[in-house]
Amino acid sequence: MKRAYENQKEDPMRHISKTAIMVFAMAAATTAFAVGCAAPLRTEASSSGIRAAEEVGAAKVPQASLHLQLAKEELDQAKGLAGSNEKERAVSMLSRAEADAELAVALSREDAEKAEARAAVDRVRQFRQQNK
Repeated sequence: MKRAYENQKEDPMRHISKTAIMVFAMAAATTAFAVGCAAPLRTEASSSGIRAAEEVGAAKVPQASLHLQLAKEELDQAKGLAGSNEKERAVSMLSRAEADAELAVALSREDAEKAEARAAVDRVRQFRQQNK
């Protein structure tokens, strides 16, 4: 015995429903994109990266200080671009600011680690001199 639904052809309403869902999804995505473009610029990551660089002493390390200053300038530029409705360029400038802040942190840490290594080598030399 065949079941009743096996003999039926595809329901045309089912096809319309799929089309309606796809149209709705595209409209929702377009609306989300438009709202995202109108959203305020999110500067938290750049600002926190700059604070982190300052906290690890980037201002005292010449190369790190340069990148810290660049990060600050790029953050300011991003804010200016966002005010001029140049959102895409502002987001790009924020990415640069984040990258420069991260580089400043890395350079600061590298400098601190080198100083620590030099101090360890000096302690070993002193220890060797004392044990001769």
